[in-house]
Amino acid sequence: MGIIRDTRGAKTTRGAKTTRAAKRTRSATQAVRAYLRSAPGTYIWLAALFVTTVAMHHMSPEFEKEFLLQRSTNIHELTKNPVRVLVASAFWIDGGTWLSYAVLYTVFHSTAERWLGTARWLAVAAGAHVMATLLSEGVLALAIRHGAAPTSSVNTLDVGVSYALAGVIAVLTYWVPSPWRYAYLLIVLAVYGTPLITGRTFTDLGHFTSALIGLACYPLTRSAVRPAPESWKLRRSQKP
Repeated sequence: MGIIRDTRGAKTTRGAKTTRAAKRTRSATQAVRAYLRSAPGTYIWLAALFVTTVAMHHMSPEFEKEFLLQRSTNIHELTKNPVRVLVASAFWIDGGTWLSYAVLYTVFHSTAERWLGTARWLAVAAGAHVMATLLSEGVLALAIRHGAAPTSSVNTLDVGVSYALAGVIAVLTYWVPSPWRYAYLLIVLAVYGTPLITGRTFTDLGHFTSALIGLACYPLTRSAVRPAPESWKLRRSQKP
């Protein structure tokens, strides 16, 4: 006597599982898209850095050095084409990996952009990048003039996004609620102040200056459209 197996139930179960998996995939995709759209400037910039990083991997070491020097915010290029190199230098990574910057951009830049809004976030990042570059290169020019630095320093390689990042990290001090804000501020000052004391290079000065510029952007945070998450706030027990 043959055994008749009813496969309809099994097919229905498999179909239900497939449907649930598809729904979870769509939900996850929509969540990722919503997250990226919440900080468009951050992720457009990060995408541009990905493209330029891939391009750098296809360059020979000699060509890469010459290519980056032409986009470097050194004294020579700032004297010739200040606007061009100030913009171009912010789209190349000198040292570090793109993935590490993807993490840093997600943690700091995207948080600041969602909190401040794209325009004010960009003002902080661009202000830190431009002003810290000009100040640090101005100090380097004085050092060269007084013999404290070699004349070859006018052509030093100086590209990257670290000044803008430092400014944004610093401005997030006002996003962190008290009492954690003061601990965060001390960490920021230690991270960018210690190298200035121990190394005293023009890039150390640039990073510390960027942090100070970020802190000076407090007026931009006073009417921020997105407050800090409620989960960060300490819950105080009510007095009886």
